[in-house]
Amino acid sequence: MGVNSSKKLAAKCSFLSKDEQLIVSNSFKLASKNSEKIKEDELTKLWGSQMDQRLLHYINNYLFGWGDQKITTVDLERFAELFVFCTRGTVDEKVKVLLTSLGKSEEDCNDISYNLVKEYVESIVSSYMKIQKLSNSKQYKSWSSRGCTTHTQNSQRLAESLTKDLAGDSISRRLLETWLQGSTVLGQLLLFVFMHLYNISHKEKTTSGLISEKPASETDQALDGTDNIKERSLVPFCRGLDLIPSYPSILDLNQIVFINAHLPQQYQLEWRFLFSSEIHGESFSTLIGRIVNQGPSVLVLEDRSGYIFGGFAPANWALGPNFFGDDSCFLFTLAPRMRVFPSTGYNQHFQYLNLHQQTMPNGMAIGGQHQYCGLWVDAEYGIGHSSESCTTFSGYQQLSHTKEFHFRHMEVWGLGQPPPTPQEKGERVTGKGGSVLDNNAESKAMLKMAGKTIHSEGLREPPNT
Repeated sequence: MGVNSSKKLAAKCSFLSKDEQLIVSNSFKLASKNSEKIKEDELTKLWGSQMDQRLLHYINNYLFGWGDQKITTVDLERFAELFVFCTRGTVDEKVKVLLTSLGKSEEDCNDISYNLVKEYVESIVSSYMKIQKLSNSKQYKSWSSRGCTTHTQNSQRLAESLTKDLAGDSISRRLLETWLQGSTVLGQLLLFVFMHLYNISHKEKTTSGLISEKPASETDQALDGTDNIKERSLVPFCRGLDLIPSYPSILDLNQIVFINAHLPQQYQLEWRFLFSSEIHGESFSTLIGRIVNQGPSVLVLEDRSGYIFGGFAPANWALGPNFFGDDSCFLFTLAPRMRVFPSTGYNQHFQYLNLHQQTMPNGMAIGGQHQYCGLWVDAEYGIGHSSESCTTFSGYQQLSHTKEFHFRHMEVWGLGQPPPTPQEKGERVTGKGGSVLDNNAESKAMLKMAGKTIHSEGLREPPNT
């Protein structure tokens, strides 16, 4: 069966869009070796090296069945159905894929093992990470070239975090439907994995056996122009490490994806390196000098017990006596398990930063209130606390191993482009009615940290009248 025949058959699948017909027909042509059916061993040869072997087993279960019901070949319609259900399927369709993949029928779907579902999700997470490495995209290379890797333990933690709402002895179909309805991150991972698998027909094998991109094809153009089916990686670009060839980050790719997936979408594309205690030393003054006026940021700490945690700060860090920020702020843990704690809306105690004050606490906070913060980093660098409760964040649990902790590593990442400087905005650096320090928030912060009085604050020329 030639490519034209594949396209004609795909066109008869009413559930496929025009662009999907092109993707599926080309993929079917390759997997079936120009015949009218795909054999299991041929699909295994094509896809086996691209994914976790558990996911391959689940896919074969869905396509070819299991036990006495197992078939030896599959037609284009079933092959197309798997693609659609996994990339843009309804809740019922995704439940069907999950149950069939696990070897469950519609009749015995009200008593499903949590561990089975968790392993299914783990196979998707693991395949996503494997495909990132195989595809070697610019985003992935920006991290891997600096020493960032993936660890099986963190893939397991990510899968557990995605299935935490199902934890228990058994799962009902109703609970499964509710969970899948809200599992946007799992949906993004599935989309990326299956877009890669079905797009292999537009790539060619290199001598190393890996997959390399061909020049843009008709299908690639269809992918680029169709928002409904175009995959978007959850791996951001890593910036700011050009002069640091091997960066000792405490994050692996699973953890980066986990944090990035919960950020506002406009901040998911790029992370800029701002601070690391491994590189810049253990200095609170240096920390502040590197994060002031850098826009939204992600803070990550590791305490001496190996707990890894942090927060997303949506507002520019600035020295002052009051809390600031907005309700997109959240706290998170990465080890020993992955959790996110979003805003409750109960109060506006999101971010706080102060230094060299006698009447106010000196340090950095996210959430809570003074002496009872969700996350507090003291101006005496290396110590902090995480309260047992924090009304600012929903579902909050103490982040660190002990309430009062010492941390052995801290790093901060800026998100997106930094705010424009006054010069970039076309403002005058000096002039009537102004001070040179008005245009350099970092310099003002450093002077305050040094305990210096900013005399020019009161020496301004009157504006023109």
